[in-house]
Formats: sequence, structure tokens, C-alpha cells
Amino acid sequence: MDQAFNLPVYNCEGKEVEKLELNREVFDGKENLACVYQVVNGYLANQRQGLAATKTRGEVSGGGKKPWKQKGTGRARVGSTRSPLWRHGGVIFGPHPRDFSYKVPQKIKNLALKSSLNSKLKEESIIVLDELKLETSKTKEAAKIFTHFKMLLGRNKKPLSSLLLVENMDKNLKLALSNIDFLKLNLAKDTFAYEVLQNRKLILTKGALEEITKRLS
Repeated sequence: MDQAFNLPVYNCEGKEVEKLELNREVFDGKENLACVYQVVNGYLANQRQGLAATKTRGEVSGGGKKPWKQKGTGRARVGSTRSPLWRHGGVIFGPHPRDFSYKVPQKIKNLALKSSLNSKLKEESIIVLDELKLETSKTKEAAKIFTHFKMLLGRNKKPLSSLLLVENMDKNLKLALSNIDFLKLNLAKDTFAYEVLQNRKLILTKGALEEITKRLS
């Protein structure tokens, strides 16, 4: 890529304070959809509990005695009342508890995260804050910061689902943002591709952006 991307940096009042040049190695505008597919599928598979269970004919109760003699009755031969053909019988080929999880290589995870960030960049869905510090843990004060950004509102004037990434998690910030339903908070070092793609907007502090850039470059 010949030219680097630039993003405006805002303060907590919604005013632009500077222009930030993004690292070309991370924000190159490329999206590796194959890696994103693998990582998203892997994440969803790892969330599955795999607890669905059915009982076979050997596990259901009853059925110890042969219902009737083998021959001479004119009826079909039956060895147990717990045959899958009978009511209250066992289940053929039913689900049993299993582990759906599998590992995805770290390189593919990094490529997927890089692709998801470039996707948000193309959609113009990234907001960079110079810093985010709260003196108290009041939700009202925290919510006031995000009202300055009209780009966080959808067509119906309702806030869009947003992910806020910070470099450090202090107590006031965590408590103040916990009651804002459209906002999800995480550390930059712990974020992953599915989390970025799941939210419509991505908000980062300048320090968080530097940490992600360092992590992926």
C-alpha cells in the first residue's frame, strides 16, 4: 500500500484534537475472509456445551423380560419392550455429550483480527479517543461522553452496538460503563475478531490502538 490511512482523534467532548496516521503493516485495507471464517466458526464451536443426550435401548429402564414367546403367537418376534420401535424404547443414533471445541492457530487468529479491524476502517466505523478517564463511577457521566458522537446513532436515533477497547481497566470506568446496554467494554490485549465484528462501531482510546498495533505488527 502506497498511502497510509489517517483517523481523527477526539477528546471526551467530541472535538477533534489531532490526526493519527495508522500503521501500514496492520491497517493495509486487506481482508482475509478465509481466516475470519475459520476463527468465527472456531469461536462459536468453542461456546457449544455439547450436553444434548439421549438414551439407547441399553440405558432406558425396564425391558428385562421377553414380552411373549418367540413362536406360535402370530405376532412379530420381540426380545424387549425397550426396542427403539416401541413406545418408551431407546433412541437410535441419538445425540450424546461431546466436545465441539478445537484450536485455531494463533497466526490465523491474528490475521482474522487484522481483517476485522480493516473491515471497520472501510466502513468508517472506528472512533479514536485521546483518553478516557472518569473521576466517579456514575453511569450518567460516562454516557454523556458518547452523546457527543452522532455516528453512534442509527436511523431510528437509537445507539448502535459498540465495542470500547481500552489499554487499562480502572474501577470507575468498569462500574460506570456496566449499565450502558449498547456498549461492551474490553481490554485491547484481550480483544478478538468475533467481538470486533459483532458490534457495529469500534471505539478505541489512543493507548488501546497503540497496543493492538504492537500486538499485530
